[in-house]
Amino acid sequence: MKLRVFPPVFGGRLHDARTATSIGRWLGPAFLVCFVTGLVSHVMQYPTGWPANGLPSRPVWGYRLTQGLHVASGIAAIPLLLAKLWTVYPRLFEWPAPRSVRHALERLSVALLVAGAVFEPVSGLLNTVQWYPWPFSFVPVHYAVAWLVAGAAVLHLAVKAPEIGAHWSRRSPGTLALPARDGADRRSLLAAVGAAVGAVTVTTVGQSFTPLKDAVLFAPRDPDRGPQSLPVNRTAAAAGVGRIADEEYRLAVLGPRPYTLTLNELRALPQHQVELPIACVEGWSRSAHWTGVRIADLLVRAGASPHARVRVVSLQLRGGYRVSELGSQHARDPLTLLALRLNGEELDPDHGYPARLIAPNRPGVLQTKWVGWLEVLS
Repeated sequence: MKLRVFPPVFGGRLHDARTATSIGRWLGPAFLVCFVTGLVSHVMQYPTGWPANGLPSRPVWGYRLTQGLHVASGIAAIPLLLAKLWTVYPRLFEWPAPRSVRHALERLSVALLVAGAVFEPVSGLLNTVQWYPWPFSFVPVHYAVAWLVAGAAVLHLAVKAPEIGAHWSRRSPGTLALPARDGADRRSLLAAVGAAVGAVTVTTVGQSFTPLKDAVLFAPRDPDRGPQSLPVNRTAAAAGVGRIADEEYRLAVLGPRPYTLTLNELRALPQHQVELPIACVEGWSRSAHWTGVRIADLLVRAGASPHARVRVVSLQLRGGYRVSELGSQHARDPLTLLALRLNGEELDPDHGYPARLIAPNRPGVLQTKWVGWLEVLS
């Protein structure tokens, strides 16, 4: 007997359009939330044009919410994607591949969609643990592939719209012709997938949704673990910053009336305390009490205009995000501080001693540590 090797033949039940549509009703919203919140994060990290000076500083928890949702929806999408691929994988081996123009477009959209949909959550998950086993820069590639997946998804939905519509309702006409056991098995499959989504969400989301922090089992960050009970992504040693002696530190403020301040002079200025979260792109966040000098007060002394932007430069010797910019809304917000203390204590070197930036509704990578100077931008 001749064994048929290619194209392969798949048996088994639930590899059908109805099951694929049922899972797609969950997977689609998860990817949509992940895509939209990812765009928000990208604009806030790399503002160009009007966002460079117009990003809002309120609500103070805005970035914490959007980035928490981004990572949570991306992790939740992984079991959904695996279930979706299990359901449809026999169709990936259909032969002949293109049977018509419409079918060729469908196959193209599927190829792009599968490749991109697998790459995005996997690379994003590795980013949360800061492991980059690839030669390219994560951020631009992750951002570009997100648009590729979005376009492929729109094309795929357009091509498959009639079939999706036929199986969207729980009482689709075609369902009546299926064996009764298929309905029970489908419900069992969907229940198992739902349980998997719930499990991975509950055991990871506590890194940003602190009421569930005690359930964190698989998230890379515990929101309570770190110097002064606050996690750290980049240590002073990794940034090439040693212990800066108090008497050697100088803050330079460059503007129409430039000046410098010693650390003791900074401490002698009016001090303000705020409660703000650190919210990082890896998905973790934690609120803390910060004490320091208002950036707005430093700018007034330098003669900056009310609409000026500010460049914040770190003393770190290596690594990205050494320089960040504050738009006018953030620079003039009374909650934006050059912080000297954290939770009532002098800053730990890993948290930016002797001075760091803390501002509301801002990515953690832009909350510059070891600040050396502020430059007023017109």
